[in-house]
Amino acid sequence: MKSFALTFLLAGSALVLSACQSQPQAPLDEGVCYHVGKDDTQEHGIRYNVVARDQPQIEFCAARLEELRIKFLRMGGSNNELVGAYQGQYIFIDRFGVKFGKTLDGQRFFALARTGDGRLAIPGAIQRQIDGQPIAVAPN
Repeated sequence: MKSFALTFLLAGSALVLSACQSQPQAPLDEGVCYHVGKDDTQEHGIRYNVVARDQPQIEFCAARLEELRIKFLRMGGSNNELVGAYQGQYIFIDRFGVKFGKTLDGQRFFALARTGDGRLAIPGAIQRQIDGQPIAVAPN
C-alpha cells in the first residue's frame, strides 16, 4: 500500500512539474521591452516583438507599450488590451491600467491606474473622495 501511495505521489509531482515547465517564460534580455502577440507558428503560440531597447525600468516599458496601444487604436484598431514583456515579467495593459505578472495566466500585481483623463499614475497618487470613488473618472 505504501509503494502505491509513493508511486501515486511521484507521478502527481512529475505531472505538476511538467505543467509548470510548459508555461512560456518572458525573455530575460536586460532593458529590452517586448510586445507579446499571438503566432501559431511559434513555440507556445506567441511571438515576442521588440518595442524598445535600453529601458531602465519596467514602468518605462509599460509607457512604450501604452504608446503602442494608442497607435493601434488611432489606426482603427478596437483592441483595448495589450500584453508585453520586460526582463522575465509580463505586462498587461487594459482600460483600467497596468498590471505585472510572472506568467501569462497567473496572478497579476496592479501597478499603474488610469486617471480621469486616461493617463497612467501610481494608484496611491490618485485622489479619492470620502466614499472611495476616484475624483474625475471618465465614464465607461
